[in-house]
Amino acid sequence: PDHEPERVAIAPLAQAAMASSGAKLALNATAKFSVIDPAALKVDHVSAAAAPAEQASAGGKKERAGGKRAIKGGGQSVSRSGAHIGGEFTPEKNPAFLAERLAAFEAAKARRQEEQAALPRTSITVTLPDGREIPATANVTTPWDIAVEGINEQFAKSVVCAKVVYADKSLVGGDLAVADTANPDEEEEERDGEMWDVTRPLLGDCALTLLRFDDPGAKTVFWHSSAHILGSALEREFGARLTIGPPLDNGFYYDCYMGERTVTDKDFKPLESAIKRITDKEKQPFERLECTKEELLEMFAYNPFKVDLITNKIPDGQRSTVYRNGDFVDLCRGPHVPNTKFVKATKILSHSATNWLGDVNNDSLQRVYGVSFPEKARMKKHLDFLAKAKERDHRIIGNKQNLWFFHEMSPGSAFFTKYGCRIFNGLMDFIRKQYWQRGYDEVVTPNLYNSKLWECSGHWQHYKDNMFHFDCEGQTFGVKPMNCPGHCLMFASRLRSYRELPLRVADFGVLHRNEVSGSLSGLTRVRRFQQDDGHIFCRRDQMKEEVLQALDFMRYVYTIFGMTYRLELSTKPKKALGDDALWDEAEAQLAEALDEFAGPGKWFINAGDGAFYGPKVDIKVFDALERAHQCATIQLDFQLPLRFNLQYKDQSGDMVHPVIVHRAMLGSVERCTAVLTEHWGGKWPFWISPRQICVIPISPDNFEYARAVGQRLHAAGLYCDVDDSRERFQKKVRTAQLLQYNFQLVVGGEEAEANTADVRSRNNQRIGKASLDEIQEVLCMMRDTYTEEWPGREEASAPAEKAKEQE
Repeated sequence: PDHEPERVAIAPLAQAAMASSGAKLALNATAKFSVIDPAALKVDHVSAAAAPAEQASAGGKKERAGGKRAIKGGGQSVSRSGAHIGGEFTPEKNPAFLAERLAAFEAAKARRQEEQAALPRTSITVTLPDGREIPATANVTTPWDIAVEGINEQFAKSVVCAKVVYADKSLVGGDLAVADTANPDEEEEERDGEMWDVTRPLLGDCALTLLRFDDPGAKTVFWHSSAHILGSALEREFGARLTIGPPLDNGFYYDCYMGERTVTDKDFKPLESAIKRITDKEKQPFERLECTKEELLEMFAYNPFKVDLITNKIPDGQRSTVYRNGDFVDLCRGPHVPNTKFVKATKILSHSATNWLGDVNNDSLQRVYGVSFPEKARMKKHLDFLAKAKERDHRIIGNKQNLWFFHEMSPGSAFFTKYGCRIFNGLMDFIRKQYWQRGYDEVVTPNLYNSKLWECSGHWQHYKDNMFHFDCEGQTFGVKPMNCPGHCLMFASRLRSYRELPLRVADFGVLHRNEVSGSLSGLTRVRRFQQDDGHIFCRRDQMKEEVLQALDFMRYVYTIFGMTYRLELSTKPKKALGDDALWDEAEAQLAEALDEFAGPGKWFINAGDGAFYGPKVDIKVFDALERAHQCATIQLDFQLPLRFNLQYKDQSGDMVHPVIVHRAMLGSVERCTAVLTEHWGGKWPFWISPRQICVIPISPDNFEYARAVGQRLHAAGLYCDVDDSRERFQKKVRTAQLLQYNFQLVVGGEEAEANTADVRSRNNQRIGKASLDEIQEVLCMMRDTYTEEWPGREEASAPAEKAKEQE
């Protein structure tokens, strides 16, 4: 999320640039930066966790809070770093604090009853999405009542939560403090309306939307409620001291303190049994209550972690909210499902270790991941999906095919073997060919910059801890985490004319980001990476055309990859910087570009989700398992040209600021490699395959001819290996299949005499005999035109399969 911009003095480089040009500008400091890989910009060290191993892979980030940076930064903290507050812990079932906490809750509830009774019971109007208006009573009528009256009770039973937009915005918010997270970013979540409990009375005239599980917001609520149920099970089974338990994109987790006791796979069954009792037998309603800080300190006196949150997050004299289900009570903003029986199926997926506030110097915690659904059939489908995703996990495939590995001597930095390097270079060459045809100029920029550059760009103020930096001859230098500031220096290196624009600059430079060690995951989250980074410096009237060209570039790339995509226009956020008129113009040009590219109604508005520096086109691509990935991106930036005082001379001789279009097709090449590995399941298309051809001699007598065939194809620029081992012929064929060679060329005495080879596909389908001239010509054509199948021949069954068919 974007942070509130902060006024700071203009950085030295900007001052110098302004002095030389005579420009007079008032600059705002930026808090989020122009980057190509937004998913890798920020690691949430406190409360964001990533999916378990079965879910992670390239389909989603696997961010385990609880790592540390190579050079540890300060980060967000509630307690001081190095504070061990957990104390002694003895596992116990149904600990005494359950009853004590519930008694404190009931006492606070009794104190609120008088306040509740005094609330006005005025007539209000509730408007449904279809325009129907239903009369109701403030502080009495609930969304459940509206669902029953306005639709029917059967529908009401499937409603997870509601979204309410009040005519009087002052009815919500107020002085309630947020204490269910240690991450300040989560406190400022912006929503189009208020997510609301189905059983919570409405406060005034409003528009009401009833949400069922398939709605993304309802899923978040459903999995948040499931996290509470998991927390209750952890308390009942082990007496665990709970800390943070948020929903994820595909499930939920809960962190807890258990002293020296660790969670193991053997704990999954008793936890699932405890959850089943809560959901199937007890049917516990979720109940919301506002409490004072003093009441909360009494309620959670047994738990030093909750006390830490309450003490530091709730100002004196303010209230916060808790939710109760059964004997479980937790700090929470809500909303939640009406009762625990809504959760029909729950599965504990995995566990890991983490630390309080993501700081390894703090108490060690146990993290338990789970997923849940409102129907058992959905759970079965999801578990089947996870099994398929695990088979395609790029980490497993990379190991099996000897493509890359990691070493503790350089955490988060991949070692690409010769085979992995062929894929890596193949992707960059693929993009380079398009650069040549699309008018990009590739450049090389330094890896190290003086910290003054990052002060000018704004990174030093807000991103320093995510960078590797060091002192050199009395000055501080940083290793670049992105290319855009360096490209700004290139643009500013001489006077520019409007005739030079658009200036399209491309850079495959090596980047480093100091990600916390716990967030590192295969190729999807690394410290060393490269991007197909491009920055287009253009005039305002050129924005639409440049966006159209970038969209066409994206379509070409992902059509070759065999992936579909979804386009979203992310518009001006509340914390946007810059002139409203410029924003309106930019959004209008982007909308026109999307209409022209995809057609009206074929793209979506993502209202208020633009970057603070400009609107953007978010491109979600979908792999073979229909998982969404954000690799490509197109972003407009008005702020970086101001920070660097970039100017060009227009037709009138005036100095004008350009607009920067940040764009990437692959994003991080490492991450895109992971995505494609899982999309293709390790069965690489011929043009990008690291193992295109394996020549298999039938006997040692044919080794010399096989080697000659291999040398010929190698000279033609093809990746060709010769299996001249002493293994049996059938074993060689099987090995070539397992390693995913696209084609096997079987050669024996007959082939050597005729200068031919017997061609078989990856699936051991026999294509037939062909001359070496034809083989070389066809394979080179397939490589250069991204063709998948051998043209002009119908594949015949392999001998063994043909014999089986005849039998």
